[in-house]
Amino acid sequence: MWLAMNPIAFGIGALQVHWYGIILGTAALMGLLLAIQEGKRFGMNPDFYMDLVLLGVPSAIIGARIYYVAFKWEDYRDNLSEVFMVWHGGIAIYGALIGAVICAVIYTRRKGYSFWRIADVCAPGLIIGQAIGRWGNFINQEAHGGPVSEAFLRNSLHLPDFIVNQMLINGQYYHPTFLYESVFNFIVLLILLVLRRRSFLRAGELFLSYFIGYSIVRFFVEGLRTDSLDFTGPEWLASLMNGLWAPMRALGFESGFMTYGGNIRISQLLAVLIILFALAFMMYRRKSGAAVERYSDPIRPLGYVEEPSAADADAANNPAEESAVPLLTGIPVVTPPSADQIVAQHTEHASEVKTDSEESQEVILKKPEKPE
Repeated sequence: MWLAMNPIAFGIGALQVHWYGIILGTAALMGLLLAIQEGKRFGMNPDFYMDLVLLGVPSAIIGARIYYVAFKWEDYRDNLSEVFMVWHGGIAIYGALIGAVICAVIYTRRKGYSFWRIADVCAPGLIIGQAIGRWGNFINQEAHGGPVSEAFLRNSLHLPDFIVNQMLINGQYYHPTFLYESVFNFIVLLILLVLRRRSFLRAGELFLSYFIGYSIVRFFVEGLRTDSLDFTGPEWLASLMNGLWAPMRALGFESGFMTYGGNIRISQLLAVLIILFALAFMMYRRKSGAAVERYSDPIRPLGYVEEPSAADADAANNPAEESAVPLLTGIPVVTPPSADQIVAQHTEHASEVKTDSEESQEVILKKPEKPE
């Protein structure tokens, strides 16, 4: 197989650094920077997301490799050492997501935060990581689509020479499906960036929107690929998948052949299930009241109780003053008299009684005047 670009970027002695690893590292870094930037809006420490990435990236790679090897075990069972050679390619995005999500759930719980709030912040970073990471497949000449003509790549898609040349594999040009997915993932990124500034968005919904957007892209691009993991399922299900992919045929695209002779692509089926589940779960969370927090609300640790302000503390220490504040506009609030006021009122009342008594005695004792 002739490569237009060398998959090895450089070497240090016996150590060879592959472009695939550099690209994946760049993808993780860009995702981290996006998460840190958004996290600062909520007053979160950047170290929180750095630690999450340090744990999440290895978990994602392990999950991606396990997922891929599990479905292609016949290619690895006689050569187990190849299982660990990730730089040769052969990782599955859905497996990476499974590994990353499991890691994130454990990490956020141990840190005392809601998984949904943190997942929302990380969602744009995930999709930009996938958009960049697909270029690793480009370097390795893998995850491509079915055969096409050179004229299609140059004249219809107007691709630059370095992409066209890299799509020439064993004398045949192929669909650059890595490029299709990368471009549409960037479009999903823009949609997520717009959505997260909308007031109607509830906690967890940006993360679910990421899954919906990516799964739509993956469903249509997957149909072009020739290396899809597949299986033989019921005819009605295969017909359903083919029917859903019909818009691509209307645009003039042809589906790629299935490597293992099945009739259903696993990633396509999984994409449809994820879309349906995400939509249903989003509606359920709203109707059940589970999605109370909004995306724009402050991110607080679970069980967080806000400390009272100085004004609230003063009001609590001075109940008399607090009671003098009207609770409803236009309705006066009667303030109970203090002890000093009560004593003064009694004293004043006693003196008034005494004065009236003295006046009465004067009237009684006063000798009536003799009439003239």
